[in-house]
Parts: sequence; C-alpha cells; structure tokens
Amino acid sequence: MKPKVIFMPHANIQYSQLPPEKRLWVIENCYEKLFDLVENQNYTIAFEASGITIEEIAKKSPRCMTKLKRLVQDGKVEPVASPYNHIMLANIPREVGLHALKHSRDVWERYTGVCPVIGWNPECGWVDYILDIYHQAGFEALVMDADSLLLSFPEIREATGLHYDVQGHSNKNQLFKIEEYIQDKPEFLKYITNPSVASNGLKLIFRSDCMANLLLWYLMGATEGVRKTPVSLNEVHEMFGRWKERAAQTGSFIMPYAEDAEYIGSSAYFYVKQFNEARFFEPEPDSIVRFQEIVEAALNAGYELATPGDVLKQGQAFPNEAVENIENGVAWHGGTAKAWANTEYSRIMDPVCLSLLNGILDVSKHLGQDPWALTGELEQAMESLTNAWVSDSRWPPKPTSPGRFNVRESLDSMYRANRFLREAMIKGNIEKRKGLYSPDLMDTEIQLIDQTLMGKHYFEEN
Repeated sequence: MKPKVIFMPHANIQYSQLPPEKRLWVIENCYEKLFDLVENQNYTIAFEASGITIEEIAKKSPRCMTKLKRLVQDGKVEPVASPYNHIMLANIPREVGLHALKHSRDVWERYTGVCPVIGWNPECGWVDYILDIYHQAGFEALVMDADSLLLSFPEIREATGLHYDVQGHSNKNQLFKIEEYIQDKPEFLKYITNPSVASNGLKLIFRSDCMANLLLWYLMGATEGVRKTPVSLNEVHEMFGRWKERAAQTGSFIMPYAEDAEYIGSSAYFYVKQFNEARFFEPEPDSIVRFQEIVEAALNAGYELATPGDVLKQGQAFPNEAVENIENGVAWHGGTAKAWANTEYSRIMDPVCLSLLNGILDVSKHLGQDPWALTGELEQAMESLTNAWVSDSRWPPKPTSPGRFNVRESLDSMYRANRFLREAMIKGNIEKRKGLYSPDLMDTEIQLIDQTLMGKHYFEEN
C-alpha cells in the first residue's frame, strides 16, 4: 500500500491584520484559487474553516461557496471545523468553547450540506478539557499538534533544549531539532504516522512543524536574512523521501501541511511572525504554483492523497495515554496559549468578557434556560460574547500588535452582547433585577476599556 498524505489548509477570516475590507480579496485570491486547483488537478484534501469564515465566503463570494460546496459533496474536500469564531479555547471558559463548536458545525452543514466530524483546535492551544468539548460537540476526531505532544516527553525537551515562555511568540524555526532526535525512534514517530485515540474515544491525528515549516518557507520563497537561498524544491522532495520511509516503518500516513490557507495566494502573516515587519497579506500568486509543486512532489514520491477521514477508516487507532501529559497552556509552533492571555489587550478585555459571561449565566439560570442550549436574546448574547473573545484581537504581543480594527470588532461585540442581555431581561420581565445584572454599569465598563484601547498606537499605523 502507498503511504497516505494529508494536506489541510485552514482558513481564518478574522486573522489579525486582515482588514474587513480585504476579506473578499483573500477569499478570491487564496481560498477560491485553492478550490480551483483542487478541482482542476483532481486532488483530494481537507479544508478547515471557522463558522464565521464559511459565512463570510457565502456572503461575499457566492461563486466561491458554490465551488466549495461542490467539492465537499463530491468528496474532493473533507470539511474540518473549528469554533465559530477564531478563539483560543485554552484561555476561555469551556461553556463558550462548546457553544462555539456546536454553532460552527451547524454553519458548515447549512452551507455545504455536510456536517464535519473532524475538528481543528485554533493555534492548538492546550488544556485537558479540549478533548471533552470536541467530543461533546459531536466530533469524531481532532487534528492535533505533534510537537506539543513530543515536547511533553522530558527526554525530547532535554535533547532539543526547547523551553516555553508566556512572553515568546514561538520556537517555530527550532522545531527541526525534534525531527533530528526522533528520526530513528519508532516509539515517537508512531504518533505522527498513525491515528490514535484518547481515553474518551476521540480519535487523534497529528501534524508537525518538522514538515510544515519547511513547506511554508517554500511557499513564501523567502530568505529575509535567515537563509542565503530560498528553500528549494529538491529540499521538499528530500523531506517527502525521508518521511516516506518513516511512514512505511512505523505507520501509514503523514500530514505535512496543516497550515494557514491564506499562505496559498498571499504572504498572510509571514513577515509579521518571522521578522516583526509591518507587512500583511501581500499578493503571492507564485505560492499557488508552489503549493501545486508541493502536492506533486508528494505524489511523485509515491504517496496517495487522503483526508483525515480516509486515514481513520483504514485502520484501528492505538490508545494514546501520552496526550494527557501535554502541558496546560502550550500551543503549536513551540509557543504557548498563555502568550495570548498575557498581552496587554487580553489583560484589558478578558475581565470584561468574563463579567458578560457571568451575566449571561446568571440571567439564563433565573429565566430557566439551559446555559448549554440558550435561545433567543441570550443565544445572541453568547454568540456576540464569543466574537468578543476572538484571539486575533489579542495577538501579537509587543513590539507588534493586533490591528486596530481587530480590537474594534471585539469591543463592538461586547456592546452587542450587553444589549442582548438587556433585551433578555426586559423580555423576561426582570429588568428591575439590577442585583442580578446591570446592563447600564456594564455599558460604562465597556466604554472605559474602549477609550483605553482606541487611545493606543497600533503596529500597522507605523
């Protein structure tokens, strides 16, 4: 049997530094170009998107949504869902995360006719209840970060010399050290080349920057002082050759690209993340050609294109107890979810979001609504609050920053959540119960942080 190879570009229309007025450009020049490539070349891939990304595609480019729906229904694209908004699940209460996951699956089904059973965890931010909320939301499997898992083994942490810091962006360009250490160790390689299963029954498929980072640099064709020459196609061929042998010896597949879909057609966030440069979503049409070259390199190396669902169907997943040892608060790229929680934007906005959540829970309890299945104005309040918690209004830390518009979107969502809470109290005839929740005081609290945040200087304004 040929080893299988999974490509899973993932899309986030709420990306930091992606202005709302440029969202259509990204849809047409990144997502649609990817769908055209899949259709024209008869590829099979997975495609992940948040619920709001799916809605924005449908609203701004019905033509693009028609293409995606056709590919999904023809089995050429397997839908993979994340929360409705791009939120850092490890940093917010589980009730909010579970609500957002259920909402996102519903949106996917509404627009494509298929309800995803494979999940993606934004930024792979980790806390142990991630496994539970995906399972509770109806997912059968979750795409995971292998580097976070492998760095939970003390011997790998020691051998690589990598460490976590809540103030650090990532260790992305150092993760090749993991590959150097595990290259001849089947007991570790098996996590990357096989599906596994957590104790609650959720199946797991792992991606790694050991492969993805090389492919990202090839897509960008960049050096920027880090390399003398760009990553060559020959290096890509060599990478697929190395991992083909490992997959044959220890498992059945690899997942070399589970990275941002926006890198296929644009520079997305590359220059901010790598070099702290104020360059965002510049056109990179050659990256579409290079993505095709990557896929063809895998096919020429003897791989078979597959989806996460294909891999899960072909064999039994082995029990994965090690997943319970992934460190609370880490994220992908050798970074941490707690880095998102420790920016000045999070420190200002998160307490207000928590107050709004407490209001929703207290009012829903008083009105006899199940907080896990809200309806009416309380459901709209929760949806607005989830959008206020979007991670891209809190990232990145100094010397860079989110976009002013990213922060503005969160603030507007807080006002909206408070307004829906007020309407729920009026409709429930409890508007005088100010001891339960005070929309008036909350409005002044949001105004206060609004003034603070809008008074700041933002990175893109340099």
